Amino acid sequence: MRFHQDFAPPGRDARRPRRRRTGVLTAAASLATALLLAGCGGTGAPAAKTAGAEASTTPAADRIEPLATTPAPRLPVTVQSADGKRTTITSADRIVPLTGSLSEIVFTLGLGKQVVARDITATFEQAAKLPVVTRAHDVSAESVLSLRPTVVLADTTTGPAEAIGQIRDAGIPLVVVEPAKELADVGRRIDTVAAALGVPKSGDALRKRTQDRIDAVRKSVPAPAGGAQKPRVAFLYLRGSASVYLLGGRESGASSLLEAAGAVDAGKESGLEKDFTAITSEALAKAAPDAILVMSKGLDSVGGVDGLVKIPGVAETPAGLDRRIVSIDDGVLLNYGPRTDRVLSELVAQLYPEGGAAK
Repeated sequence: MRFHQDFAPPGRDARRPRRRRTGVLTAAASLATALLLAGCGGTGAPAAKTAGAEASTTPAADRIEPLATTPAPRLPVTVQSADGKRTTITSADRIVPLTGSLSEIVFTLGLGKQVVARDITATFEQAAKLPVVTRAHDVSAESVLSLRPTVVLADTTTGPAEAIGQIRDAGIPLVVVEPAKELADVGRRIDTVAAALGVPKSGDALRKRTQDRIDAVRKSVPAPAGGAQKPRVAFLYLRGSASVYLLGGRESGASSLLEAAGAVDAGKESGLEKDFTAITSEALAKAAPDAILVMSKGLDSVGGVDGLVKIPGVAETPAGLDRRIVSIDDGVLLNYGPRTDRVLSELVAQLYPEGGAAK
């Protein structure tokens, strides 16, 4: 299950009394992982200079950059879906991706003109005018079917299960893709979508372009100078309107990105094995982050940096004392897709603003 970027999980009232906060946090910890893996909505990360091939042609981050050549799908193909089903796709003329991250891959492969609907989290410019058929994990089977799709793409967090079943029962080919949890999953996701749409060669080209750009950014990460330690960065998931304040651990999805940026995941390093844990002064003191990574809408929801440092325990950390906050847009931070090089570049730029080693 995943919830909306403003934390409105299906069937739950985000404005519940504060006496139930513990219950909200417990549910939110499990829900947050699914949200992050599925990709949240947003307006795109701030544009950042990316070292390496094709960096000079990188567009503003609220747009995706399709491959130069429009592919011609070679169908039919039969693929194995992540939920164990074998699915045969005979046409890619009318595609409905049910997550923003899957939409990003389809558009970047060059098949955007065939996409006829979007999830609310697909907010990049090329998709913005498409009708919304899913909102915060709430797939409308009727809306999907009314658009006469020839193929539907989902991932294992997409639901409810009844809606997925209704789409399949109508005879529509539906392919379920495993979500991405780390940088190593980027190529797999691209390959899976490309294979399902009958454009494996385009998938190869996009996977290579994406990996080359990620590798180029990684090479730009400054080495610690004079025996300095790598910066410790804590990933916080914040939704102030729902009083949800979570500290990411080993399974939050952020570790791979932080490590690629030459940092240490402070939550993971402090021994947090789960995805998310309710923020406490004790947990933050143990994590002792030099910097804090947040999603931009989450930061806004607590009143910006001024509000963030008022959360118990934050002001006492090295990051809180220095007000060293790294903010990246919800819509791309943990998508682990074709724009991940831009996310990594922005993360590096904010961690090392002077282009040197961490303080």
